[in-house]
Amino acid sequence: MKSDKKFKYWQWRVIICSMIGYSVFYFVRKNFAFAMPALGVEYGIKDTSFGIILTLVGLVYGVSKFLNGFIADRANARWHLAIGLGACVILNFIFGWSADLSHWITGQESGPDFVNTMVAIMAVLLILNNVFQGAGFGPCNRLMVHWIPPKELATKMSIWNMSHSIGAAIVSVVCGSIVATMGWEWCFWIPAAIGAGGVAFIILTLRDTPSSVGLPELPDTQTELDNDDTGDGYRKFVLQKVFKNPIVWVIATTALMLYIVRFAVLDWGPKFLQQGERQLSPQLAGWTIGIFEIAGCLGMLAAGWITDHWFHSKGQRVCVIEMILTGLCLVAIHFLPDGSSPVIMLVLLALAGFFLYGPQALFCVISGNQVTKKAASAAAGFIGLFSYLSTIFTGAGVGLLSDRFGDAFWNNLFLIMACIAIGGGLLIATLWNIKDDGYVHDKN
Repeated sequence: MKSDKKFKYWQWRVIICSMIGYSVFYFVRKNFAFAMPALGVEYGIKDTSFGIILTLVGLVYGVSKFLNGFIADRANARWHLAIGLGACVILNFIFGWSADLSHWITGQESGPDFVNTMVAIMAVLLILNNVFQGAGFGPCNRLMVHWIPPKELATKMSIWNMSHSIGAAIVSVVCGSIVATMGWEWCFWIPAAIGAGGVAFIILTLRDTPSSVGLPELPDTQTELDNDDTGDGYRKFVLQKVFKNPIVWVIATTALMLYIVRFAVLDWGPKFLQQGERQLSPQLAGWTIGIFEIAGCLGMLAAGWITDHWFHSKGQRVCVIEMILTGLCLVAIHFLPDGSSPVIMLVLLALAGFFLYGPQALFCVISGNQVTKKAASAAAGFIGLFSYLSTIFTGAGVGLLSDRFGDAFWNNLFLIMACIAIGGGLLIATLWNIKDDGYVHDKN
């Protein structure tokens, strides 16, 4: 009984503290989206340049998330997480001085050479930042599958997954206000200061697996790797469970489609809402994207609970339904008549966020159960790599289309996103009847 109470205490401590730690990663990652409009106005940087930067950093993040997934399966999650966030904090402090660095290099305070050099500096800093951002999710995913039994994973990991939306929502509101009142540089300095506090918090509060605090590992989670936990055994296990697993490939491709929709809103939403007929203020645009994220939090909680209680932990079935509903919400936004109240768009966007973030929370639950806790972070990294291939479209693709077609492109963006969301729902429907998990169960 005493051991059970201690396990529950540590389980919830790990869930809550890793949620806070991962939320802070967003403060030093998604702040750039809110600096973009101000940088464009002040220095004349075009959307194409921003789009190329977003594509580069997204691809780098995807590769980093992929590689860090393999590291996370074998490393101490507490220190892995703290080192990654610490590096991001340092790079964000430097980013705030991008203009000063460009002036120091070129000897100019304006003009094409100054702007091009500044864009190059920002690109390098953001790429390096996303190298270390990849050390965020893998360690947290390791913690979840080591502390939460498979039958509870959808519910409790959906609670953890709110960290994505909590971080993005808070940084949206904070940075929207910072840009309007203090200038774009503070969009990096203030979040970096918060991130420094996050590093200390992670070190002080988190621990790794149950055995690291004197508790037994989870029961009924035996794998083939338990008999050969060598490096060579792990590589063979991952090859079979992850790279040759069609279930993981379907989830990864569906995640690619979901992230196209998600990043179209997160990365370009602030700019989209401040132009054309919408003409929202930076603060209101920030609050609108923030509400999209808050609705996503509720959607994650609902999806996790529904998966475990109504669908018997078959998360893929919930993903099918919710991705199609996301698409229908986006279709409704597309067909809103001109002059409609911004409140209607806000409500529909909130509903889209509610349905969209449910599948996002469930992808790694489904894959984690299939590949087991021994390769869960590797599978999450593989899915993450596919997810961030989405930035080829949402970064450079959107930037180029915006500069070329202007309002004609923006007016059809939600219809394009709707088709992608519905397509993702139909794809993951092919997993409707897969088995519950990949653990070795006693047939007796």
